Amino acid sequence: MRRRMFVALVTPLILVNGLAPAALADESRQYFDAATAADSEALPYSGAVLAGDTLYLAGRIGLEADDSVPETAAEEAKLVLDDMKAALEKAGMTMDDLVFVQVFCSDVAHYAEFNRVYRTYFTGEFPARAFLGAGTLLFDARFEVQGIAVRR
Repeated sequence: MRRRMFVALVTPLILVNGLAPAALADESRQYFDAATAADSEALPYSGAVLAGDTLYLAGRIGLEADDSVPETAAEEAKLVLDDMKAALEKAGMTMDDLVFVQVFCSDVAHYAEFNRVYRTYFTGEFPARAFLGAGTLLFDARFEVQGIAVRR
């Protein structure tokens, strides 16, 4: 009886997501817009990391080519979402592969305007999402958006 109890408790640990531990250890990562600790000039993060079929997108902001904030919230939302879409495409994914999005916003009064633009980037179900009032963002941006996508 004790032996069966031990096996029942250990088996879930061995089979994580149906994979044996060796398969998990061999899972490769692919970095997009990568930075390394050896590059002291680069910002200390990568733009996206693909682990298996899951893509983790770093927070991004929607600035003009000259690093200025667009005049309207709608223009800024479009730029930040275009950037997110481009990052997904580098990994062979689309906006519809997103499963979670987190939006940091300097003023939640921009919520409705962001949503008007956001909804145009999807063809199916929307991903789970959090929209957070965050106060001042880098470069005085209105939005910073990050996400997680899983290849369909």
